[in-house]
Amino acid sequence: MEKVMDEVTNEQLIADFKRMVADAEALLKATASHGGDEVAELRAKVEESIKAVKTRMMEEQAALMAKTKEAAKATDVYVHDHPWMAIGMAAGVGLVVGLLSNRH
Repeated sequence: MEKVMDEVTNEQLIADFKRMVADAEALLKATASHGGDEVAELRAKVEESIKAVKTRMMEEQAALMAKTKEAAKATDVYVHDHPWMAIGMAAGVGLVVGLLSNRH
């Protein structure tokens, strides 16, 4: 369960970073007409930071996908090795969800 929560958190973090990068790029485009050496230097630094963040995000997203595929494969192997245990667990989870949804 904790692993699933980590993955959800990682996915949310990736989405937040993507929004931040898009906002930063929009800001750079909006200030493109403003001149000055200091602004140009700052713009160059921000562009480099955005490139670094994008690269890191792509690496993290690839790692997250690899972990997700690994977890799915491990689950598949477990279900094939222990089918009755998996059926019992699914039935138990279904029962709990049914009882909880019945309360509302």
